[in-house]
Amino acid sequence: MTERVDFYVIGGAAPKLRDTVACRLAEKAYVGDLRVVILAGSPADADRLDELLWTFSEGSFVPHAICGAGAAADPDVRVHLTADAERVPDGDILVNLSDRMPPQPARFARIAEIIDADPQRRSLGRARFKSYRDLRIPLQTHQLDAAGEIPAP
Repeated sequence: MTERVDFYVIGGAAPKLRDTVACRLAEKAYVGDLRVVILAGSPADADRLDELLWTFSEGSFVPHAICGAGAAADPDVRVHLTADAERVPDGDILVNLSDRMPPQPARFARIAEIIDADPQRRSLGRARFKSYRDLRIPLQTHQLDAAGEIPAP
């Protein structure tokens, strides 16, 4: 059952910014020994994130795997990338980079939605916010600066 949905609202709209915030969230969760699924908008987006997880920070190492068409999830890997959330096992955190509601959100203890300043993504994010609220899932919003820095807990 989903305990909470966190909306990370970024002040900027640079194309790579949402992906970088997703990598930072995945790194924090990985260090905390949590299972993470990053839901990309497309297989090409998942491939791009695959590369970025190795390079987004000089001192970071986030072991991960892509779950694509025909690729089963590796139960020993704690961070999975996919464009199809149904292809991965349940997890502690779902980082949603897609523009749609995740299927079966109750499969994840927490969901992180990353919204930047792009008007289309803001509009779709508001619609997901309302959907989560209608499901009576607690919501929390975090305002990030234009660089996408995640505040300390």
